[in-house]
Parts: sequence; C-alpha cells; structure tokens
Amino acid sequence: MRSALHTEIAAVRRFNRFYTRRIALLDERLLDSPFNLTQARVLFELGTQRHLSAGKLVRSLGLDPGYLSRILQDFEERRLITRRRAAEDARRAQLALTAHGRRAFTRIDEKSRRSVGELLAPLAPLERSRLLGAMRAIESRLSDEPREHCAETRGHPAGAPAAPMTGGPQARARVPGAAICVRPYRIGDVGWAIERHGRVYAEEYGWNGEFEALVATLFARFATGHDPDIERFWVAEVDGERAGCVFVARNEHQPRWAQLRCLLVEPAARGLGLGRRLVDECIAFARSAGYEKMILWTNDVLAAARRIYVAAGFSLIEESAHHSFGKDLVGQTWRRDL
Repeated sequence: MRSALHTEIAAVRRFNRFYTRRIALLDERLLDSPFNLTQARVLFELGTQRHLSAGKLVRSLGLDPGYLSRILQDFEERRLITRRRAAEDARRAQLALTAHGRRAFTRIDEKSRRSVGELLAPLAPLERSRLLGAMRAIESRLSDEPREHCAETRGHPAGAPAAPMTGGPQARARVPGAAICVRPYRIGDVGWAIERHGRVYAEEYGWNGEFEALVATLFARFATGHDPDIERFWVAEVDGERAGCVFVARNEHQPRWAQLRCLLVEPAARGLGLGRRLVDECIAFARSAGYEKMILWTNDVLAAARRIYVAAGFSLIEESAHHSFGKDLVGQTWRRDL
C-alpha cells in the first residue's frame, strides 16, 4: 500500500511538472506580458468580478496578505487599480480597475484565450471532450468547495460529444456530493447508449445480442424520426462523464400516451438517485407536452428499476412470460396518469 502511494505521488508530481511547463507557467513573465503568474491571476479576478476587497482576494486565492498587499501597491503605482472606501463599511476599501488596468486585463485575457485555443485546436473533437472530462474530474475530486448539482434540461441537443465513462461499469466508485447533470442528448450519445445497454445487461443478466439489437432499433427509430416537441432523450452525467440515460416517445397505439424507454444507470453511478431523477424528468416533460398517461415495459428481474417506477407513481397493469434475449423472462407493463 505504501509503495503504491509513493508511485501515485510521483505520478501527480510528474503531471504537475509537465503541465506547468506545457502552459508556460514557469516563464518569468506570463504570456509575454508585464505580469508574473500571481499578478496575472489577481488582475483576472479584478477584471471579472465586482466589489472586490483585499480580504476577499486573500480568501479566494489563498494568498499571503503581505504578498497581496505588495502586488496591489505595485498595481496602484502603475495606475492599474483604484481603491475606494466601501459604502457599507468605511474600514474596507473596494478595488477596481482603471481604464488603463482594463486594457491590460483585456490584452492578457485575449492572449490566454489564444494560447489555450492553440493547445486544443490540433485535437479531434472526441479527444477534446475526453481532455475536458479529465480536467473536470481533477477539479471535482480535489476541490475544497461543495460540488454543485446541476440540471441542464432545457434546449435542443447540442452538437458536441459528451465525455465517455471509460473503464467499464466497475471503473469508478460512487463519490458523495458528485456533480450531477441531466441534459438533452448530443451527437455520440445514441451510440454510447446502445453500447452500454448491450454490455451492462450482458454482464449483469446474461442477456444476448438480441437485446442490444432491440435497443439499437428503438434508438435508431428515435434518432431518425422523433418530434422534439413531444419526444425527448436525456443523458445524466456525473462529474462530466455519462452515467445514465432515458427517452420519451409517443406510444404507437395510444397517441395521447407517452412511452418511457431505455432507462439505464451505469453500475458505478448507482446510489446517487440518477434513475429517479431521469424518470422524474420524463414525467415532467410528458406532462408539459400534453400527454394524458405514461406507459413503460420492463421485465420482473429488473428489481431496482421497478422500485423507481413504483416510487414515481406507476402501477403494474399487465405481465406475461416470454423467452427473449436468451432467457426465460416475465415482461411487465406499467402505467401512471399524468
């Protein structure tokens, strides 16, 4: 265990050395500007926030008060900032950029954007997505701040692919407080959902390729001909990685009924409430789209999913034995009013 920890420490230190060199943080002057890294960061905070005080900068950046005081004194001498007494507390000074300071901030901010763009431009979209996903994971795991829960559930599908959950269903442990996001699907999500359904159900229930073929048919039908006003597909992310999905389509036999299809939660993400959150999203959308009822089909061996449906107000209305996906199963139809 001790040897493993030493290896991990060495890996983190190696990455730190690589990254600081790669983005030129060791240069005496950042991005050929008149500022070093710390000065540029203070300038960035002043350029992007209002009502800043020295005390707030100390807390947010973790700087030594004396060091920050010298930076601010230097900025004043360069006529980059002004200090004014705060209206609510005369003992505290509010900091603000002067016109000259604003121009200095704009120049270095634009150089930083160009520099990062040059790093990302050679990468393919999927490579960029994976890189950003890894960055989000580092930020989330090492942050001192409570991780926020987001719900990006409005709007139409965007064009960029999402970061994949790599390493299979057992690759990640559940992390309390993980950042959860439910969003509309993007390019690449359909293929991911089909592949994960096939693998997860094969590994957990021994279902054969017939099930993956069925899921592929359902998703292909949705992707090529759905009406976005009454049919939607959502993906749940945990810390920027895909961890679950579900979609709503119009029932083929009852046009006033919505059909919930293909609910999936990655094994590594279970216990975070993703399944219930995805189902609640379906119910809320179906209600807003004017459907009268929601229906779904499942199998009795999927006990965890059944508990979610019961908690969400669904009632079992029909069940029958069948042989599918290489197994003897009992199919179930569940329904709820909207």
